[in-house]
Amino acid sequence: MKIRQITSYLFILIFLISCRNEKSDPTETGRFITSKNGMVVSAHEESSGAGIKMLLSGGNAVDAAVATELALAVCYPEAGNIGGGGFMLIRMADGSSDVIDYRERAPLKAGRDMYLNENGDVIQGLSTDTHLACGVPGTVAGIIEAHRKYGKLPFREVIEPAIELAEKGFPISRYQANSLNNNRKRFIERNRTQTAFVKDSLWKEGDILRQPELANTLRRIRDRGKEGFYSGETAELIINEMVRGKGLISYEDLTEYTPVWRKPLTGTYRGYGVITIPPPSLMSFDIARVL
Repeated sequence: MKIRQITSYLFILIFLISCRNEKSDPTETGRFITSKNGMVVSAHEESSGAGIKMLLSGGNAVDAAVATELALAVCYPEAGNIGGGGFMLIRMADGSSDVIDYRERAPLKAGRDMYLNENGDVIQGLSTDTHLACGVPGTVAGIIEAHRKYGKLPFREVIEPAIELAEKGFPISRYQANSLNNNRKRFIERNRTQTAFVKDSLWKEGDILRQPELANTLRRIRDRGKEGFYSGETAELIINEMVRGKGLISYEDLTEYTPVWRKPLTGTYRGYGVITIPPPSLMSFDIARVL
């Protein structure tokens, strides 16, 4: 029996099928939607549009994936953000595959008992609701490395849709309006200055959300690559916030961060070939940093 091929994703933000540059013509058949030329699927329409723009500009699937993830950081940060981490699983047209792991890492100062009191009991909220919950972000390093190895278009072109969305804004959904309103008090309490997520009146569906500070951060990444995030002004802002909130991330943590290329796990399930991401963060030095 011929083995059919499926690519599965664990903690992946984007599902992409990319072929030629012609405009796609999606066709819905029963439970499935297929496209002859290419498809970009993400958690937000504007983010998918950023990926589609890369394909129509002659880019490949990795260009589209990176553009989509960067745009998600603007339009739907729950699904993709430059302050977090993730994985990217890539399958080539010839059947070969690759995985890059850019999950967050524990800061160098982290310890095994950092969330426990003197009796060894968990201190509620310390690992979920404070600066001590923050890991060293890996997204920027990971997507830049993935683009370096497999991307086709200039990175400046790939990041531009995200910058434009942050600067000019985009209309928010009803769900996003409710989420912003529900977290209004938290945004005010946790920010020293005015944040883009709070305005004089409550948010409503269709309001335009503009994030000029995020646009400036993305421009620094555009102009300096990885160094535009892990050093310089952005790094200083991160470290200053860690000091203010008694977090652990240091300048050394940021400058040392490096994503890891891993070998995909492969197997079969009910006649289908499966490609997936191997267990992350199991390297000995990662464990030693915590223990």
